[in-house]
Amino acid sequence: MFHRFPPNLPDDEQAAAMQDMIEQTTASHQYRNYETSAFAQAGKESRHNMNYWLFGDYLGIGAGAHSKISYADKIVRQMRYKQPKEYLVKANAAESLIQAQQILTPADRGFEFMMNALRLNGGFETSVFRERTGLPITAVQKQLDEAEQRGLLVYDHHRIKPTILGRRFLNDLLQIFLPETTNPE
Repeated sequence: MFHRFPPNLPDDEQAAAMQDMIEQTTASHQYRNYETSAFAQAGKESRHNMNYWLFGDYLGIGAGAHSKISYADKIVRQMRYKQPKEYLVKANAAESLIQAQQILTPADRGFEFMMNALRLNGGFETSVFRERTGLPITAVQKQLDEAEQRGLLVYDHHRIKPTILGRRFLNDLLQIFLPETTNPE
């Protein structure tokens, strides 16, 4: 229905005012905005979502399920067959249920980690970057410096977190970490 009759969306000022109102209302009930789109009382944050935001592993089971699995030498993303009928036919024939698999490049690892972890208002400890990507934090040093210079995040060598400006303009912040691609001409 939304495709045929898209609703009128608020402009940037209205959206910011709505966000402020939501944050004030939830704060008055002891909820805090711990992640871009999540609120919780202290100590009751979603462990399931925190695993995603901190680039943890997960195993998808069932039609259309996705997985992220870390090995000593690589990180793999997988997608199971999407359509239940096709998935069941493959399962009954003892065939692989994986429709697509991708080994993440180092550049992809850095970007995907930042794309998730920078959703957290409190950011993350720099040691988690190495633990989850297998890369030193210096792999994204240039991008960290640029984001900090633009006022989108703060970085003290122990913790990286988005500023209020970085949270409001998260897409701009994440764009800094996009892997560079070359365009064949």
